[in-house]
Amino acid sequence: MREKNFSPFYKQCIIALFQKLFVIDMEEIKGLIEKVWIDRSLLQQSEVQQAIRKLVDLLDRGEVRVAEPTGNGWLINEWVKKGVILYFPIQPMETLHAGFMEFHDKIPLKKNFKDLGVRVVPHGIIRYGSYVAKGVIVMPGYVNIGAYVDEGTMVDTWATVGSCAQIGKQVHLSGGVGIGGVLEPVQAAPVIIEDNCFIGSRCIVVEGIRIEKEAVLGANVVLTMSTKIIDVTGSQPVEYKGYVPARSVVIPGSYTKQFPSGSYQVPCALIIGQRKESTDKKTSLNEALRDHSVAV
Repeated sequence: MREKNFSPFYKQCIIALFQKLFVIDMEEIKGLIEKVWIDRSLLQQSEVQQAIRKLVDLLDRGEVRVAEPTGNGWLINEWVKKGVILYFPIQPMETLHAGFMEFHDKIPLKKNFKDLGVRVVPHGIIRYGSYVAKGVIVMPGYVNIGAYVDEGTMVDTWATVGSCAQIGKQVHLSGGVGIGGVLEPVQAAPVIIEDNCFIGSRCIVVEGIRIEKEAVLGANVVLTMSTKIIDVTGSQPVEYKGYVPARSVVIPGSYTKQFPSGSYQVPCALIIGQRKESTDKKTSLNEALRDHSVAV
């Protein structure tokens, strides 16, 4: 059959129509999930289960995200987190097989890595409902449902990406890194690691901490919402909580805190400098820290 030549205006009309249909469909899914969140008895309805499963499929393909960057920061889509939580009660327990390995769970494993352009080394585990972009490498680590892992990122040996965590492009999660997950409470923000960050071995980042682009965390840095992040590069310390500024080089530290029984050392994180323009975005952790005369 001969291909029809549509005018540019006609093509734009078709695209606009499909976009409109998609938006309406997403609004319907959102509306259903919000209703079910209030009344769990609606989970028995086939229409509701189809909507929840479609949402998880869209998460798996990266077409919907729990959190997304905007011009003014990050937008948290709480309704998407609700959909992930509601996915568990509608899923039956099943026996899953990966070769000779056996699992018993509600969430299937992600598949078709060759087509996705993703390298997964045995025993790397990626759950269905998480998105991993082209060029991602997962060593024997773990990526949980709802997570988003962007292009070229390395999830190194025994590193874990928790539920709904957002990992940017060209990020290196070193061996044993723990990126916390978050489903409940629903209003809690997920951990966000922005583009080109390097997270050193055995770091723990949890409770919705945001690491801004190109930051470097030295080995064993632990960040929670209560952790003091102190910039010690100036004449006076500058304290942050909840996020690490872009291009910061961070190492573990401690400060003295007074308790009823005496004074004790409490963990904190120290910003000891900024990455230099000459530092390659894929630099090793040791090279970035050597710029500031810190041994690891």
